[in-house]
Amino acid sequence: MSNPNAITAYNVKTKEKNVPMQDAVISKTERGGYIAKGHDGKGNKLTSLLSEAKALAAIKAGTAKQGW
Repeated sequence: MSNPNAITAYNVKTKEKNVPMQDAVISKTERGGYIAKGHDGKGNKLTSLLSEAKALAAIKAGTAKQGW
């Protein structure tokens, strides 16, 4: 069973959906949103916009680091 707090993103390079993000770092955007940046483990960079609840839950669960 997958982790409910895992962050997934769309990989533009390989056109895959729901790719699990590794080494995610969550930061705040200028407008107050949350963005996660990481990679897929194969050298492809991933980014994903998140809601505040999902971002804070991922940080609390340890699946992402806080970047602010």
